Amino acid sequence: MASVNPFNLSDSEEEAERRPNETVDTERSPSDGAPGPPPGNPFSPPADAEPPTLLLSSNRTSPSGEGISFSAAATSAMAGSGETRVSVDVIAAQLLRDQYILTALEFHTELLEAGRELPRLRDYFSNPGNFERQSGTPPAKDQVLGPGGPLNRAGSISTLDSLDFARYSDDGNRESDERVAVLEFELRKAKETIQALRANLTQAAESEVPSQERKNFKSSPEIQEPIRPLEKRALNFLVNEYLLKNEYKLSSITFSDENDDQDFELWDDVGLNIPKPPDLLQLYRNCGTPLPSPRSTADVSVGKPDLSQQQQTEVVQELEYQISLLNNEKQSLAEQIKKLQSEIQTLKRTVSSPPPATLDLDNGQYIDIRGVSEPETDPDPPSTQITSQSHNKLKSRPPVQFDKPNRKLSPAFQQALLSFCRMCSDSRLGAEVSRIADSEESVMLMLGRCLPHIVPNVLLAKRERMVAHLCQELIPLILCTACLHPEPKERDQLLHILFNLIKRPDDEQRQMILTGCVAFARHVGPTRVEAELLPQCWEQINHKYPERRLLVAESCGALAPYLPKEIRSSLVLSMLQQMLTEDKADMVREAVVKSLGIIMGYIDDPDKYSQGFELMLLSLGDPSERVVSAVHQVFIPAFAAWTTELGTLHTALIPSLLARIEKLLMQGEHGLDEHKLHVFLSALQSLIPPLFAVVLQNAPFTSRAKLHGDIPRRFPKPASPLQDVAAIIGSREMLSALLLLYDHQLEHEGTTGWDSLLWVVNQLLPQLIEIVGRINVTSSTCVHEFSRFFWRFCRTFGKIFTNTKVKPQFQEILRLSEENVDASAGNGILTKATVPIYATGVLTCYNQEEDRKLLVGFLEDVMTTLSLSHAPLDSLKASFVELGANPVYHELLLTVLWYGVVHTSALVRCTAARMFELVLRGMSEALVDRRAAPALITLCSGPEFSVRISTIPAFGTIMETVTQKELLERVKMQLASFLEDPQYQDQHSLHMEIIRTFGRVGPNAEPRFRDEFVLPHLHKLALANNSQAVESKRIDIATQLFEAYSALSCCFISEEVMVNHFLPGLRCLRTDMEQLSPEHEVILSSMIKECEIKVENRGMADAQGSMSIASSLVGEDAKTKFLSKMGQLTTSGAMLANVFQRKK
Repeated sequence: MASVNPFNLSDSEEEAERRPNETVDTERSPSDGAPGPPPGNPFSPPADAEPPTLLLSSNRTSPSGEGISFSAAATSAMAGSGETRVSVDVIAAQLLRDQYILTALEFHTELLEAGRELPRLRDYFSNPGNFERQSGTPPAKDQVLGPGGPLNRAGSISTLDSLDFARYSDDGNRESDERVAVLEFELRKAKETIQALRANLTQAAESEVPSQERKNFKSSPEIQEPIRPLEKRALNFLVNEYLLKNEYKLSSITFSDENDDQDFELWDDVGLNIPKPPDLLQLYRNCGTPLPSPRSTADVSVGKPDLSQQQQTEVVQELEYQISLLNNEKQSLAEQIKKLQSEIQTLKRTVSSPPPATLDLDNGQYIDIRGVSEPETDPDPPSTQITSQSHNKLKSRPPVQFDKPNRKLSPAFQQALLSFCRMCSDSRLGAEVSRIADSEESVMLMLGRCLPHIVPNVLLAKRERMVAHLCQELIPLILCTACLHPEPKERDQLLHILFNLIKRPDDEQRQMILTGCVAFARHVGPTRVEAELLPQCWEQINHKYPERRLLVAESCGALAPYLPKEIRSSLVLSMLQQMLTEDKADMVREAVVKSLGIIMGYIDDPDKYSQGFELMLLSLGDPSERVVSAVHQVFIPAFAAWTTELGTLHTALIPSLLARIEKLLMQGEHGLDEHKLHVFLSALQSLIPPLFAVVLQNAPFTSRAKLHGDIPRRFPKPASPLQDVAAIIGSREMLSALLLLYDHQLEHEGTTGWDSLLWVVNQLLPQLIEIVGRINVTSSTCVHEFSRFFWRFCRTFGKIFTNTKVKPQFQEILRLSEENVDASAGNGILTKATVPIYATGVLTCYNQEEDRKLLVGFLEDVMTTLSLSHAPLDSLKASFVELGANPVYHELLLTVLWYGVVHTSALVRCTAARMFELVLRGMSEALVDRRAAPALITLCSGPEFSVRISTIPAFGTIMETVTQKELLERVKMQLASFLEDPQYQDQHSLHMEIIRTFGRVGPNAEPRFRDEFVLPHLHKLALANNSQAVESKRIDIATQLFEAYSALSCCFISEEVMVNHFLPGLRCLRTDMEQLSPEHEVILSSMIKECEIKVENRGMADAQGSMSIASSLVGEDAKTKFLSKMGQLTTSGAMLANVFQRKK
């Protein structure tokens, strides 16, 4: 057989031979009966085979391990034949049999490009089963693998013709590369299958509109058929195409962003096999001619005959099932791709791995460059030289060192303190800002992440919100460049840009800038922070925009841990002090106070204690509530932690505040400054948790503490995390262990050798109790402040401490024994604020049965003692007011009052009756009906007139606050008995009390009660007072009537009541005042005249109301004018009444 070289034939020769000898054998698949190659010579063709050209040029080593190149084998096999040509199908069969898969794939591709698809290769590469193998090792030498032999899958996202085989050695990753290429081909085939299935599904879905629905839309043209997804995508494509053609680029970008699920570059993304319609302009011009429906122009290759609805549904379900199978297949292939990619990366890293290095900047400060694996570089000499030069510039250096203060804060407390720095790292941009790039590769990666977010906003930068967002996206780039740039001048300019990037940064933008500043500080060290960042803050300290000054204030706190300690306690402290004193914006001063608190957590210069104390007092006196709140939340806890380490918390800080309170009480004998007292006392209250922590940490048992479980709920809720005792101690487990030992020590071993607790017991408590005794008991604000202080103090120090150390000191001073009832000297303390503060601040901090009994007994004893001693009841009233504000204690107070109701002494019953008035406000109507009203009626049934009279204010309060009709009727009957019963006719004090009560509750009582009961009885009392013979009694009644009528004149009174009772009562009162007080008579005459005008105007409005709307409006104007004048007269009348009382 003559030798022939199949590689020497050109395309033209092949075509010339193929035309006259075209046969079907080359187009038949093996399943059609195409003969295989003879076993003796695999390259000898069958008799009827076409002599094709062999389109192979690979010299790859056979995977079977025989080491014979294919070109050499083909040449030697055909050396005996000079005329015979080898069949294409035979070549393909031989390639597949010998597992030259990549060569066969290239062969198949070239045949496809030449328009000569070979069925054998098409079927082989279309069958995924040909590429499955259980293990990744190549087949053994003697293993027989047929054309359908298994092949392992590999992973890559590159296509076959993008593979650079020159990058890999023949003995390295060849097998992995082959698997990657085969897998890419398989993925391509899978995608083609998915596209075909999508086309079928599109056609089926488009034809699923029910016929009845289509009829409805056709029969009713006003009902528009809802848009289908395919139509929406087509219209979107046409609209975007129109915008681009007509230079509406910004609108096109925005439109694309709003439809990010559609690819506007490719019409096939709209729907497969859907012909593209004309553009919008053509559609508009041809709107009169109907366009062919896309459904009628669908590709006939995937079209289906008209099927019934059930058949269509079955087709759709079958297609969906195939799609799900393909999706599962795609997922498994993707997992294998990832696995093989990781293996390839591992092999790359083993080949090339540069050592870690650092970048030397020109000013002596260094940025740490972590060792990273460089991507495999091209073997060209220039790139190799550049890479080696860049690595030669890198040096190693130790990490950045910061000045650590000489402090002993617990990690929990320090973390809670830094939590007040407003930084953001939970977003993409926040994470980008906090992770400053520190090497060339990381810079490139950061640019790759950030630029896609920046470029779209550059195109849309005409919009204001886009400008702000663009500036925010630039922050990581500015910081990275400022961190790595070698020129100090350029770095300063970049940081200046950072602080001036946004004119008025909002909260989120400030947090982003702060996050970047902290990341910058962590990288460059304290020296560059001082030299580069602080000057930027100093320049903005007096900026006209408060948002910029707020950024400065927050920056000082955020940068505190990264500054040199000398700068921290001098320059930064002075900057913040200046801003606290001079800045007018509340939010800026609030941020200043929080930053001062963070500074106090890091300062370690004892000489700055006095400055810190003055800053605390200055900020506590701030007029803004939010600033004062920040002082209690951040500054005071941090300052207290520092004084604890200095040992001056209980030796200097707390005594200084107590001295200021005492000085304030001494100066305030004629008028106490309650605001300053509140400032000092609230500061003292915020120091209770750190004081208790000092007691625990300096206890004899501290060294024996072992970690324990949860903490019992004994502490009041802290105002901030920094006031949590657990954070101050260090952990909740340690606090729990110390509390167990603390209670055991107090209960069984005492306080010997416990200096800190002895100071609390022997010095702090006696001084506080002495201060309490000097407070004005009538000042409800002061009583409330000290009551809350003692409550928090006792709750913090515990029940055992309260029972054994606090209560005995109060009880010793109060001395409530019966033998001291008549001793006037021993009862002085019972009239002071000590009583309400002990009752409401100490006895209420624990709410168990024995504690409630102790409180009830104490109040009963005080009520009895004060009543029998004829002492003022102000201390008891203050106790009832403070306790009555909390509904929890209403039942308890009624228990105390019932004790007074059934007491044998009329004095005690009288006191109980007066106390009812204080507790009824805020009490539930059910409780009033069930317990309070029966107790008052019981008191009225007693023989003493003084007790009955004492119940009148309480009955008035019920009329003012209760809406239950039955209860109101009972109260009205009781009051009517006081007024109409002959036995009370000469009771001057009873009439005085009723008139005073009517004047107090009348304006707020139910209108019907006022009109039918209050005003008629006031008229009767005024008429009876005209005939009063005793002048002193007449003056008293007239004065009270004047006050009552002045208060009631503000109410709306009906014309009938005005004519029958209000005006006659005023005239009777004027008769008394003509003789007793002429100046009051002038006021009353004016009031009477105004009331008469009011009645006349109202009558005129009623008479003319049906004739004219204008007359009605005139009447309304007159009424408004009258009411405003009455308000002025009422005020002047009340003032003149006070003048009359002074003259008397």
